[in-house]
Amino acid sequence: MKQIQLIKPGGLENISVCDADVPMPKSDEVLIKVAASSLNYHDLLVALGAIPTDDKRVPLSDAAGEIIEVGSDVTEWKVGDHVMSVCFPNWQSGPPKYELLSFIGDHEDGYATECIAIKASAITRTPSNFDLKESATLPCAGLTAWRALVDDGKLKAGETVLVQGTGGVSIFALQLAKSMGAKVIATSSSAEKLEKLKALGADELINYKETPEWGKEVLAKTNNEGVDHVIEVGGGGTFAESVRAAKLGGHIALIGVLSGPSASEIVLPRIFLKQIRLSGISMANKDSQLAMIDYLEKTDIKPVISDTFDLSELAAAFQHQIDNKHFGKISITMG
Repeated sequence: MKQIQLIKPGGLENISVCDADVPMPKSDEVLIKVAASSLNYHDLLVALGAIPTDDKRVPLSDAAGEIIEVGSDVTEWKVGDHVMSVCFPNWQSGPPKYELLSFIGDHEDGYATECIAIKASAITRTPSNFDLKESATLPCAGLTAWRALVDDGKLKAGETVLVQGTGGVSIFALQLAKSMGAKVIATSSSAEKLEKLKALGADELINYKETPEWGKEVLAKTNNEGVDHVIEVGGGGTFAESVRAAKLGGHIALIGVLSGPSASEIVLPRIFLKQIRLSGISMANKDSQLAMIDYLEKTDIKPVISDTFDLSELAAAFQHQIDNKHFGKISITMG
């Protein structure tokens, strides 16, 4: 079978397309024929060597596919079932614990492979109204947006959500927020992408390249109150404006570091004076994923996939991600 391995020290030039044997599932495992994966920022950091891994690590943390064999002790799955990955396969429920946070595609081999044998507990069903390519966009980006708005944010109809940019998490957050009756303010540096965000339901648009202090613009658009929730994916370069944009008692979900890992401006006084609640979000547990699936089956939400690459083109797909040419998710199919 075809498989991608990342040769130390990483870098796109060290992504190797290999032939590998189809694994045999253990008694508590299932064998999955992977149909698709999708790219996340974490996957890019792994590929570039910014997150060190073992030599010949198989990357990618998202996947959906079909079970083609079940281990002798497996009772909850059968051949033919459509399933999708869980980013933290050991984190089944409850609060996070360090010993549960082994990450697929990082601490252990991921889904850049045509077949994978994995514990039966490390997967969930796919939404009944999603195909496998669509389902493969959910485990990291979709679930992160869900936890930010629902598990941690306790989003209510009528509240206002600010989303940053046009990556997978932000677009899922926009879609979820609108489906729950919230108002959405969206930012981007591209007029073309802003129009696409408007088509997805964004109520207000801000070009952050034209308006660097976009937090002030958010206040202007909210009667100087600010937003209830900020989906903060920018990191150091955007955090100060996110704090400015949040309302008194608002919620900021800290998710990404696209503009850098550290804040250049000290904003602590503004955080506590505004009584802002901060949530550090790194996906969620399996129970949360199942709740998200149940919800998606009751909506018409569909993932936004702008580009599709074959597994053998993974290096080119990552370069496409680096060049920021995508809108939403980049899909990887297994041929």
